[in-house]
Amino acid sequence: MQTQTPLQEIPHTSVPKIQRRLLNHWDDLNGFVERGYAGFSIWNWFELPEIRSARYRDYARACASIGLNGTVLTNVNANAHILTPPYLEKVAALAEEFRPYGVRVYLTARFSAPIEIGGLNTADPRDPAVAAWWRDKVAEIYRTIPDFGGFLVKANSEGQPGPQDYGRSHADGANLLADILAPHGGIVMWRAFVYRHESQEDRVKQAYSEFQPLDGAFRDNVVIQIKNGPLDFMPREPFSPLFGAMPKTALGLELQITQEYLGGSTQLAYLAPLWKEVLEADTYHPRAGSTVARVIDGSIDQRKLSAIAGVANIGSALNWTGHPLAQANWYAFGRLAWDHSLDSASLAREWIFQTFSAREELVRTLGDMLLLVARNRRQLLHAARPASHHGGRPPLRPRPVGRRSRPRRLDLRLLSSG
Repeated sequence: MQTQTPLQEIPHTSVPKIQRRLLNHWDDLNGFVERGYAGFSIWNWFELPEIRSARYRDYARACASIGLNGTVLTNVNANAHILTPPYLEKVAALAEEFRPYGVRVYLTARFSAPIEIGGLNTADPRDPAVAAWWRDKVAEIYRTIPDFGGFLVKANSEGQPGPQDYGRSHADGANLLADILAPHGGIVMWRAFVYRHESQEDRVKQAYSEFQPLDGAFRDNVVIQIKNGPLDFMPREPFSPLFGAMPKTALGLELQITQEYLGGSTQLAYLAPLWKEVLEADTYHPRAGSTVARVIDGSIDQRKLSAIAGVANIGSALNWTGHPLAQANWYAFGRLAWDHSLDSASLAREWIFQTFSAREELVRTLGDMLLLVARNRRQLLHAARPASHHGGRPPLRPRPVGRRSRPRRLDLRLLSSG
């Protein structure tokens, strides 16, 4: 009704193309949001489980309304304490708020948790004591949260601990957790974003070099979660070559809704066209028409498990996303996760109708703003920041003496071009 679509034109049924459709929150337990530009975390761990903000149900309802059915509550740079009993009670409270809307909770698992909170002296995935610790911990989680979705893991990347610390492979680490989660119906989402500063290999090749040889070595309830590009959510880069290169493994797509490299919450950037480019890109493996979308939805390799994740742009800001038009990206991600065949312009129009008004002049004006900026994103303002291991210094850090950060100029004539 909000979009003023005649009822006879609305399909009676709609089936999601991808099974697990999640937001990934890079939220720390202290309330800070890594790469967050909309305030602090919406999870108030200090007040939970007794005090539950009304926003928790609003959040779950919003996610469900656009087709999302899961959320990873914590940062991929994980804190093992989220797995301790006091925090699991808090997670259970959130799960209770989300459950009526069909949204399941997932957590990030720090690979060294058996050492940090378990009292062991190793986290070697082939050590029987480590396996026993994880088995007991997972059983505890499911007693507390019966519909727990599973773990998201960042391992051996940017200094995070992982199985390679013990001479083991990513498959060894993922399969340890997968075997323990399987009887409960849980899954492991193992991130393929791996790079080490000390490695001499080209950074864009590291994920392929480490994961492609392991194709077929992962359990059926493991999803390798791959960023859309081989570098790091760049405003412009090709799709990751891992898509199409691991036919024996479930592959999930990780997109970034938060605007890490596109102006934070101070700059307008409509991301659906970028995501559509990735989804529609043809891997040509095993044949023409094998798009990234068809790889991740499992239809190319007849895989049962499928997943897509978006790094959330949500925070404590009154309007959720800081920039009011950034809500369009949350909306578009959910709709594309449900049906990746939808087009960007239609999604922009839908969101404007439902958020502001059906007045044609307003719909046309805002729609043009979203789509024109998206088409010209290669010209978007972003600072040429000094080199570091992660794209430059963080916001608000004092500028080093004698160094300048020059923004590239945006040709405003582009915004008036067709």
